[in-house]
Amino acid sequence: VSRVADVVNIPFTIGGGIRTVEDARRVLEAGADKVTINSAGVKNPPLFSQMAAELGRANTVCAIDAKRKGSSWTVLVKGGRVDAEIDAIEWAKKVTDLGAGELLVTSYDRDGTGDGFDTELLSRIKNVVSVPVIASGGAGTLSSFCDAVRLGRADAVLAASVFHFGIFSIRDVKLALA
Repeated sequence: VSRVADVVNIPFTIGGGIRTVEDARRVLEAGADKVTINSAGVKNPPLFSQMAAELGRANTVCAIDAKRKGSSWTVLVKGGRVDAEIDAIEWAKKVTDLGAGELLVTSYDRDGTGDGFDTELLSRIKNVVSVPVIASGGAGTLSSFCDAVRLGRADAVLAASVFHFGIFSIRDVKLALA
């Protein structure tokens, strides 16, 4: 984390392997701006309250990896390998009530497909929370970014492969969103 902080001049969030407030504190002290948790939060929901109280709500991000299950979505943990059998919409409400100041919502049904963000999932979550929501999973066209914001009401969008493989530049996306 400290090596990344030394070479980038943009805010960044670190997740993966954060299981305690002390783990999160070390990552923030090393230079990350925010910390995200998923599996550890599902296993120990009070961790969101503890992190928010000790490190600040703005630094406490809940990653929600969601997969459609019938007419709703379920929360996945352990890198998407395990169904936690928790309704993703209810979980979004609960973690923000506990102290998560931001949600990173990844649609496992759309991730890597290029079929567009799951705007229904995003919109349903935005209906029950007042914190910023970051859309993840499914970027494929410039209009998919716009749809995530307009239809899904996402506050931010995240993409990887479209940038890694040079399909779009960050400038292209910014211009489309503008």
